[in-house]
Amino acid sequence: MTNKPEDNIDESVIENESTTDGLDNHDAENQDQSEDNAEAVSTDDSIGDVLNEEIISLKEQVLRAHADAQNARRRAEQDVEKARKFALEKFVSDLLPVADNLERAITAGDAENETQKAVLDGVALTLKSLQDALTKYKVEVVDPAGEPFDPQLHQAMTMVPNPDMEPNTVMDVFQKGYTLNGRLVRPAMVVVSSAP
Repeated sequence: MTNKPEDNIDESVIENESTTDGLDNHDAENQDQSEDNAEAVSTDDSIGDVLNEEIISLKEQVLRAHADAQNARRRAEQDVEKARKFALEKFVSDLLPVADNLERAITAGDAENETQKAVLDGVALTLKSLQDALTKYKVEVVDPAGEPFDPQLHQAMTMVPNPDMEPNTVMDVFQKGYTLNGRLVRPAMVVVSSAP
Protein backbone atom coordinates (compact mmCIF):
# COMPACT_ATOMS: atom_id res chain seq x y z
CA MET A 1 0.00 0.00 0.00
CA THR A 2 1.28 3.32 -0.88
CA ASN A 3 0.94 6.35 1.23
CA LYS A 4 -1.14 9.00 -0.10
CA PRO A 5 -0.07 12.54 0.34
CA GLU A 6 -3.33 13.20 2.15
CA ASP A 7 -2.49 10.56 4.71
CA ASN A 8 0.86 12.21 5.34
CA ILE A 9 -0.76 15.58 5.72
CA ASP A 10 -3.29 14.32 8.12
CA GLU A 11 -0.68 12.75 10.33
CA SER A 12 1.51 15.82 10.24
CA VAL A 13 -1.48 18.05 10.95
CA ILE A 14 -2.43 15.82 13.80
CA GLU A 15 1.12 15.92 15.13
CA ASN A 16 1.20 19.70 14.73
CA GLU A 17 -2.16 20.08 16.40
CA SER A 18 -1.14 17.87 19.29
CA THR A 19 2.12 19.81 19.65
CA THR A 20 0.22 23.09 19.50
CA ASP A 21 -2.27 21.83 22.06
CA GLY A 22 0.62 20.84 24.32
CA LEU A 23 2.15 24.30 23.94
CA ASP A 24 -1.19 25.95 24.56
CA ASN A 25 -1.66 23.90 27.71
CA HIS A 26 1.89 24.75 28.85
CA ASP A 27 1.31 28.45 28.11
CA ALA A 28 -1.97 28.35 30.02
CA GLU A 29 -0.24 26.76 32.99
CA ASN A 30 2.53 29.38 32.83
CA GLN A 31 -0.05 32.15 32.64
CA ASP A 32 -1.91 30.73 35.64
CA GLN A 33 1.35 30.55 37.57
CA SER A 34 2.20 34.15 36.55
CA GLU A 35 -1.20 35.33 37.75
CA ASP A 36 -0.72 33.45 41.02
CA ASN A 37 2.73 35.00 41.41
CA ALA A 38 1.35 38.47 40.63
CA GLU A 39 -1.41 37.98 43.19
CA ALA A 40 1.17 36.82 45.75
CA VAL A 41 3.40 39.81 45.00
CA SER A 42 0.47 42.26 45.18
CA THR A 43 -0.68 40.60 48.41
CA ASP A 44 2.87 40.91 49.79
CA ASP A 45 2.95 44.58 48.71
CA SER A 46 -0.40 45.33 50.36
CA ILE A 47 0.70 43.54 53.56
CA GLY A 48 3.93 45.54 53.51
CA ASP A 49 1.98 48.79 53.09
CA VAL A 50 -0.31 47.88 55.98
CA LEU A 51 2.66 46.99 58.18
CA ASN A 52 4.43 50.25 57.30
CA GLU A 53 1.32 52.24 58.18
CA GLU A 54 1.01 50.35 61.45
CA ILE A 55 4.68 51.01 62.29
CA ILE A 56 4.21 54.74 61.61
CA SER A 57 1.07 54.77 63.77
CA LEU A 58 2.84 52.98 66.63
CA LYS A 59 5.78 55.40 66.43
CA GLU A 60 3.38 58.34 66.70
CA GLN A 61 1.68 56.73 69.70
CA VAL A 62 5.05 56.21 71.41
CA LEU A 63 6.02 59.85 70.77
CA ARG A 64 2.67 61.06 72.14
CA ALA A 65 3.01 58.87 75.23
CA HIS A 66 6.54 60.17 75.79
CA ALA A 67 5.38 63.80 75.44
CA ASP A 68 2.47 63.16 77.83
CA ALA A 69 4.85 61.67 80.39
CA GLN A 70 7.18 64.69 80.11
CA ASN A 71 4.24 67.09 80.51
CA ALA A 72 2.98 65.21 83.56
CA ARG A 73 6.47 65.27 85.10
CA ARG A 74 6.83 69.01 84.42
CA ARG A 75 3.36 69.74 85.90
CA ALA A 76 4.21 67.69 88.99
CA GLU A 77 7.47 69.59 89.44
CA GLN A 78 5.63 72.91 89.09
CA ASP A 79 3.00 71.81 91.62
CA VAL A 80 5.70 70.77 94.09
CA GLU A 81 7.52 74.09 93.60
CA LYS A 82 4.28 76.07 94.14
CA ALA A 83 3.44 74.00 97.20
CA ARG A 84 6.91 74.67 98.62
CA LYS A 85 6.74 78.40 97.84
CA PHE A 86 3.21 79.03 99.08
CA ALA A 87 2.79 76.44 101.83
CA LEU A 88 3.06 79.20 104.44
CA GLU A 89 0.37 81.40 102.87
CA LYS A 90 -2.39 80.50 105.34
CA PHE A 91 -0.01 80.68 108.28
CA VAL A 92 1.26 84.10 107.16
CA SER A 93 -2.27 85.43 106.70
CA ASP A 94 -3.06 84.29 110.26
CA LEU A 95 0.04 86.10 111.62
CA LEU A 96 -0.64 89.42 109.87
CA PRO A 97 -3.28 90.58 112.40
CA VAL A 98 -0.65 90.07 115.14
CA ALA A 99 1.71 92.44 113.33
CA ASP A 100 -1.16 94.92 112.84
CA ASN A 101 -2.03 94.83 116.55
CA LEU A 102 1.57 95.34 117.60
CA GLU A 103 1.80 98.39 115.30
CA ARG A 104 -1.46 99.77 116.73
CA ALA A 105 -0.17 99.28 120.28
CA ILE A 106 2.94 101.28 119.46
CA THR A 107 0.99 104.16 117.85
CA ALA A 108 -1.60 104.16 120.66
CA GLY A 109 0.98 104.32 123.44
CA ASP A 110 2.47 107.48 124.85
CA ALA A 111 6.24 107.40 124.38
CA GLU A 112 6.61 110.43 126.70
CA ASN A 113 5.12 108.58 129.66
CA GLU A 114 7.96 106.85 131.54
CA THR A 115 5.78 103.98 132.72
CA GLN A 116 4.66 103.15 129.15
CA LYS A 117 8.06 103.72 127.52
CA ALA A 118 9.49 100.37 128.62
CA VAL A 119 6.37 98.50 127.51
CA LEU A 120 6.35 100.30 124.13
CA ASP A 121 10.05 99.45 123.64
CA GLY A 122 9.26 95.80 124.33
CA VAL A 123 6.34 95.85 121.89
CA ALA A 124 8.57 97.52 119.25
CA LEU A 125 11.22 94.81 119.70
CA THR A 126 8.56 92.10 119.43
CA LEU A 127 7.22 93.69 116.24
CA LYS A 128 10.74 93.92 114.80
CA SER A 129 11.46 90.25 115.54
CA LEU A 130 8.14 89.26 113.93
CA GLN A 131 8.91 91.37 110.84
CA ASP A 132 12.41 89.85 110.62
CA ALA A 133 10.93 86.34 110.77
CA LEU A 134 8.41 87.24 108.04
CA THR A 135 11.19 88.69 105.85
CA LYS A 136 13.24 85.52 106.34
CA TYR A 137 10.40 83.53 104.75
CA LYS A 138 10.03 85.95 101.80
CA VAL A 139 7.07 87.89 103.20
CA GLU A 140 7.33 91.48 102.00
CA VAL A 141 5.41 94.51 103.31
CA VAL A 142 3.31 96.56 100.89
CA ASP A 143 3.30 100.11 102.34
CA PRO A 144 2.47 102.33 99.34
CA ALA A 145 2.13 105.80 100.95
CA GLY A 146 2.89 108.43 98.29
CA GLU A 147 3.06 105.86 95.47
CA PRO A 148 0.68 105.62 92.49
CA PHE A 149 -2.37 103.43 93.13
CA ASP A 150 -1.92 99.85 91.89
CA PRO A 151 -5.16 97.82 91.90
CA GLN A 152 -3.18 94.58 91.91
CA LEU A 153 -1.57 95.42 95.26
CA HIS A 154 -3.87 98.03 96.81
CA GLN A 155 -7.51 98.17 97.81
CA ALA A 156 -8.96 101.69 97.69
CA MET A 157 -11.18 102.34 100.68
CA THR A 158 -12.08 105.89 99.64
CA MET A 159 -11.06 108.67 97.24
CA VAL A 160 -10.42 112.18 98.55
CA PRO A 161 -9.94 115.28 96.38
CA ASN A 162 -6.46 116.67 96.95
CA PRO A 163 -5.01 119.54 94.87
CA ASP A 164 -1.51 118.95 96.32
CA MET A 165 -1.15 115.41 94.94
CA GLU A 166 -1.40 113.79 91.54
CA PRO A 167 -4.73 112.00 90.98
CA ASN A 168 -4.67 108.27 91.79
CA THR A 169 -1.87 108.60 94.34
CA VAL A 170 -2.01 106.80 97.68
CA MET A 171 -2.52 109.48 100.36
CA ASP A 172 -2.83 107.32 103.43
CA VAL A 173 -2.55 103.61 104.35
CA PHE A 174 -5.20 102.18 106.68
CA GLN A 175 -3.64 98.74 106.74
CA LYS A 176 -0.40 97.51 105.19
CA GLY A 177 -0.47 94.76 102.62
CA TYR A 178 1.80 91.73 102.36
CA THR A 179 3.15 89.46 99.62
CA LEU A 180 4.61 85.95 99.92
CA ASN A 181 7.19 85.12 97.25
CA GLY A 182 5.68 87.83 95.05
CA ARG A 183 2.10 86.57 95.46
CA LEU A 184 -0.32 88.92 97.18
CA VAL A 185 -1.46 87.59 100.56
CA ARG A 186 -3.35 90.71 101.62
CA PRO A 187 -3.83 93.99 99.70
CA ALA A 188 -2.96 97.28 101.33
CA MET A 189 -6.09 99.26 102.30
CA VAL A 190 -5.52 102.83 101.17
CA VAL A 191 -6.98 106.30 100.65
CA VAL A 192 -6.49 107.50 97.08
CA SER A 193 -6.33 111.11 95.91
CA SER A 194 -8.63 112.33 93.17
CA ALA A 195 -8.70 115.49 91.10
CA PRO A 196 -10.36 118.44 92.95
